Amino acid sequence: MPFREINAKMVEATVQPGAKIFSQRGAMLAYQGDVSFTPNVQGGQGGLASMIGRRVAGEATPLMTVEGSGTVLFGHGGHHIQVIGLSGDTLYVEADRLLAFDGTLQQGTMFMGSQGGVMGMVRGQVTGQGLFTTTLKGHGAVAVMAHGGVIEVPITPQRPVHVDPQAYVAHHGDVRNRLSTALGWRDMVGRGSGEAFQLELSGSGAVYVQASEEKL
Repeated sequence: MPFREINAKMVEATVQPGAKIFSQRGAMLAYQGDVSFTPNVQGGQGGLASMIGRRVAGEATPLMTVEGSGTVLFGHGGHHIQVIGLSGDTLYVEADRLLAFDGTLQQGTMFMGSQGGVMGMVRGQVTGQGLFTTTLKGHGAVAVMAHGGVIEVPITPQRPVHVDPQAYVAHHGDVRNRLSTALGWRDMVGRGSGEAFQLELSGSGAVYVQASEEKL
C-alpha cells in the first residue's frame, strides 16, 4: 500500500520507480526525492475513450500523474482523509472525493441504476450525486476525502446498513444500494424530520460514513 496516514488530514505516498500514482490536481503539500507531477489530460486511466465516458457521466475530476522516486504529502482543503485498501474488489466513490489512488487500480464509471434499479437512479438525483459514480478495482489503495472523521461500517446479508445520503462517502464489496424511506410519501409531506431518505446498502461488504451531513 503506497499511502500512510500522517494525521487526519494528511497522507504520505511512497513513489517508486516505474509505478504511477494519480492524485487530485494541486493536492501536493510537500515532497522529498526525485518526483514529477504531470497534469493528466485523460483524468485518470483508460485512454481517450474512458476520458470521454467520464466527462459525459460527470465523473471527470482534474488529476495529475505522480512518478519518480520519493515520498509526497497530500492533502486538500483541510478535508479529513481515509485510506482504503482494496484486495481485488471494487470501490464505489464519487470522483470529487478522490484525493489520490494507486496507479495499478482499474478506473471506470458505473450507472447508478446498475446497483439499485430505478431507486438507484432516484438516489443519484435526490443526493445530487448524478446518475453515475466512479469505480476503482484491483489490488491497491485509495485516499478519499470527507468532512469529519470516517468510520467503516460492515455490511452483512443479515444486517443491511442505512446511511444518510449526505454522510455517505463510499462502499465496496458485493453490495446493492438503493434509496429508501421509512415513511410513506403522504406522511412525508409537511412532516420533515430531516431523515426522510436513507441509503439502504445490503449484501456483503462495507460502507464508509463521514461524521457530517455536509457534501464536499
